[in-house]
Amino acid sequence: TSQSGVWKSVDGGHNWKPVFDGQPLLATGAIAVAPSDPNVIYVGTGEANIRGNVQPGDGIYRSTDAGKTWSHVLDQEGQIGKIVVHPRNPDIAFAALLGHAFGPNPQRGVYRTLDGGRNWTQVLAVDADTGASDVELDPGNPRILFAGFWQARRYPWGMTSGGAGSGLHRSTDGGEAWSRVTGHGLPEAIWGKVGVAVAPSEGNRIYALVEAEKGGLFRSDDYGESFKRVNEENDLRQRAWYYTGAYADPKNADTVWVTNVQLWKSIDGGKSFTSVPTPHGD
Repeated sequence: TSQSGVWKSVDGGHNWKPVFDGQPLLATGAIAVAPSDPNVIYVGTGEANIRGNVQPGDGIYRSTDAGKTWSHVLDQEGQIGKIVVHPRNPDIAFAALLGHAFGPNPQRGVYRTLDGGRNWTQVLAVDADTGASDVELDPGNPRILFAGFWQARRYPWGMTSGGAGSGLHRSTDGGEAWSRVTGHGLPEAIWGKVGVAVAPSEGNRIYALVEAEKGGLFRSDDYGESFKRVNEENDLRQRAWYYTGAYADPKNADTVWVTNVQLWKSIDGGKSFTSVPTPHGD
């Protein structure tokens, strides 16, 4: 019986079947369906929430027939936490590679393909100890991207989270050039893990979930030029290394979801949250 990997439903989630069992490993960290062609699916292997028993991945797989067959399109050992696909071109995708959980590697960073995964380019890197924890694009203007970077190291007896490499980066030319977003309302001290979300309905609305001493949920209403901390509640940022996920509603920029020990939902732009009942706390 399959226990992990990629599963598919064709009846709105009532029934599921595994579609990834033929691949050499099942540890799954990210999945993205091309908005312009639902038959095209990218899967990043290796969970990027680096718990003690984390399983490494071996890169990225792609399907062009809705999961019937798969191609191994990027061979990279380590953890991949996010993939996003261009809204109109299924051959253009970006992946956030966190890298090895237990050691340094220079392959960490944001990768981009322009040809359906046949070739990948490391378009943004910080250092061998800092990997990409998140990547997002603006569906209304996919030349605008944001990426969160996380300096972290897992050890058999514990882990460290945070360092000078952690931060938020932005590109306005489709990933060719990037600049680090600092100040203007963001915390000045050392950061840990970073999650980022762009509201599909209003591309000027950016949410950044930052692990830091004065961290929390930060909101921008001007494409990331300036930010304001709208929520500092511990419920949104406890166990940051295990969660730190922010997701904007596709139709309402004021509705944002945060994953943590509980699932949290805000309908007022992040100012207040209510917990959403789920079958399990995770």
